[in-house]
Amino acid sequence: MAQINPHINFNGNAEEAFNFYKSVFGGEFAKIMRFKDLASAEFSVSEKEENKIMHIALPIGKGSMLMANDVPEIMGRTNENENRSKIVISAESKEEADKLFSGLSVGGKIEMSIADSPWGSYFGMFRDKYGIEWMVDFDPNYKGQL
Repeated sequence: MAQINPHINFNGNAEEAFNFYKSVFGGEFAKIMRFKDLASAEFSVSEKEENKIMHIALPIGKGSMLMANDVPEIMGRTNENENRSKIVISAESKEEADKLFSGLSVGGKIEMSIADSPWGSYFGMFRDKYGIEWMVDFDPNYKGQL
């Protein structure tokens, strides 16, 4: 079965954001590559950008990976106020949903407090302090198939 893993673009603060995400989800980074790791005669990297993140990956749960990079200045800035996408977390319990919601929303803006929803799940939505939009959901009737 195909698997979906979210990828986020940042404007130079991917490492900071991912250290924050790691503090909430736990675990260790599967990979961290900086632009200087790819520098060569064919691919020059400015001193200002050499330590920025080319690729970072954090395993989350069973088989999921949250990935990101910093956008090089030559490619322009990512609009952090646009709706880049939402990352959906399907929690295994209300307690886990509460922990992830309260941890990830610190310093952010809650759009919908986590609570029992009209459609039968325990659900909340927010934009974190890095501008990333999250939805946290626990559905006691979900058996692993949508």
